[in-house]
Amino acid sequence: MVGYDPESHGKAHSAWKVAAAGSLSGFVTRALISPLDVIKIRFQLQIEDLSGRDSVAKYRGILQAAGLILREEGLPGFWKGHIPAQLLWVTFGAVQFVSFELLTELVHNTTSHNARDPLVHFVCGGLAACSASLTVQPLDTLRTRFAAQGEPKIYRSLRKAVTTMYKNEGPLTFYRGLTPTMIAIVPYAGLQFSFYNILQQVYTWALPADKNHSGGIRNLLCGGCAGVFSKTLTYPFDLFKKRLQVGGFEEARAAFGQVRTYRGLQDCAVQIFREEGLNGYFKGLSPSLLKAAFSTGFTFFWYELFCNLLHNVKGPAEAKHR
Repeated sequence: MVGYDPESHGKAHSAWKVAAAGSLSGFVTRALISPLDVIKIRFQLQIEDLSGRDSVAKYRGILQAAGLILREEGLPGFWKGHIPAQLLWVTFGAVQFVSFELLTELVHNTTSHNARDPLVHFVCGGLAACSASLTVQPLDTLRTRFAAQGEPKIYRSLRKAVTTMYKNEGPLTFYRGLTPTMIAIVPYAGLQFSFYNILQQVYTWALPADKNHSGGIRNLLCGGCAGVFSKTLTYPFDLFKKRLQVGGFEEARAAFGQVRTYRGLQDCAVQIFREEGLNGYFKGLSPSLLKAAFSTGFTFFWYELFCNLLHNVKGPAEAKHR
C-alpha cells in the first residue's frame, strides 16, 4: 500500500527501499509517457487558436501533432529533453514517496488521525510533492526547454543548456514558473494520493473477491483515474508554468508560431485570457489527461510492484540482525 499502514505489523518498507521503488517507478514511467509529454508541452506553448478549420495553429490535434513531429523531427523528437526529464522523475519519485511515507507515519504516531484517512493522504501528498518540486524545479525547466525547441536545436546537450542559461539569464532562470508550480502541486499531488486511496477502497468494496488476485490492475486503474481527476482540477497552473519556463527562449520558439513574453504569473494569466480566451487555459488538456492517466497509473503501479519486489531484499541495517 502507498503510505504508512498501521496494520502492516512491522512490514513497513525502509527509507532506502521506498526511495529505490520511487526512483525506479519514475524511471520506467517517464520512458513510457515521454511522447505524450512532448505533445502536451507543444500545445501548451502555442498561442494560436486551436479550433476551427481555418486555424493557423501548427498543432491542432493529438494525431496531427504526432504525425507532424514524426515527419519534421523523426522518432527522437518524441523524447526531446528525455535526459533531464529522467533525472527529474527519478529524483522526484524518490523524494516524494520517501516524504509521503514519513509524513503519514508521523501523522499516525503524533495525532489522533488514521494514516489511511483520505484527508491525511491529501495533506501529506501535497507536502511531499512540494518538497520534491523544490528539489527538481531546475530539471523541470530544462526538460521544458528541450521539449519546446524545434530544429535546428538551440541546446545540443544538457551541459550546453545549463551553461548557456546560466551565462545569459542567471541562476534564477532555472526556477522560472516556480510560483504556479507551488500553487498547483499541493492540490494536484494531494488529490492524486487521496483519490488513489479512495478509489482503492471503492474497488476493494465493489470487488472483494479480486482483493488478492488483481492488485496490479487495481493499482493501474485507480492511479489512472486519480491522475485524470487531479489534473483536470489543476490544469491551468501547469500551462502557466510552461509558458513562464520558456521566457527568454523566443528564438527556439519562432518555428512554432507566435511567441509572448510574460512578466510573471498574474501577467501570464491576464494575457492568455485577453488573447486566447478561457479556452486558452486548457490548451493541451487532451494529451495532458492521457499523460496524467498513464503516468499516475504507471507511477503507482510500478511503485507498489517495486516495493513488493524489494520487500524481500535485505538492506545493510537488516543484514546485521540476521
